[in-house]
Amino acid sequence: MRKPLLLISCALALAACDVGPNARVHSASQALTGTAEWLEYESPQTRADLLREVANRSVFQAGQPASDQSMFPVLIGGDFVAAPGLDGKLDLLQAPDAGVVQIVLDDKGDRWSEDRRESFQGLSEREAVELIARSLIIHWGLPVSGPVRVDRAAGAPYAAAWVDGILKVNPSFVYMATAPVP
Repeated sequence: MRKPLLLISCALALAACDVGPNARVHSASQALTGTAEWLEYESPQTRADLLREVANRSVFQAGQPASDQSMFPVLIGGDFVAAPGLDGKLDLLQAPDAGVVQIVLDDKGDRWSEDRRESFQGLSEREAVELIARSLIIHWGLPVSGPVRVDRAAGAPYAAAWVDGILKVNPSFVYMATAPVP
């Protein structure tokens, strides 16, 4: 009799703490450090709200020395700083360079999915991250002289980071940036 009561009380405690498979994402930081695929089950509006939170934080952090709270840390001239902030209405799927920046996706380890998904507005994760990477590189005015490698940074506390000519993109950020909202 004690075991069922113990199991029920544990289940209720976990539910109250929002832990487990039905947990809701409450902040951009939670979304970035969690499993990206959970965002697929969030509403487009929730993902857009998370993107807006990332954008607002990035505007506040822009130009400051980067910290573990920075949404977009970039290494420039040997110093980590927060990249220029994003406008919350910026469509990162509309890369302004028309393909001038060549993107090379890292296929070692954790790969970008090639399956087209409604969550990415009909694109594959791979196609979406290419567009997002180009948009970020152009928006930040990063100096590129050749192909740019884009690594998958699952669970990182940042949305995207520029380190030694490599763009590291958090897959949770891809889910946020592709939220189809009017």
